[in-house]
Amino acid sequence: MAKARRLVICVDNSGYEVSLERRKIYVSLPDAAASRKGLVRVVDESGEDYLFPQEKFVSATLPSSVRRAVLHAA
Repeated sequence: MAKARRLVICVDNSGYEVSLERRKIYVSLPDAAASRKGLVRVVDESGEDYLFPQEKFVSATLPSSVRRAVLHAA
C-alpha cells in the first residue's frame, strides 16, 4: 500500500533557495520521527525527498479533483 501523501505550500524558502520555490505546492511524505523534531519530509526540485523545517510550509487544502491532478502530475 502506498504511503499517504499530503500537499504543502512553501511559504519561506530562505536558506533553501536552490531546493524550494516560495508559493509552490509540494508533496509531503509521512515521517513521524521527523515531525516530532519539527521537520517535514518534502519532495523538492530534484525529485528526491528531504527534511525541511515545518515552519517553511503550510498545508494545502484543495478540492479532491485538484488534489488528484496535482498528485498525478508529481
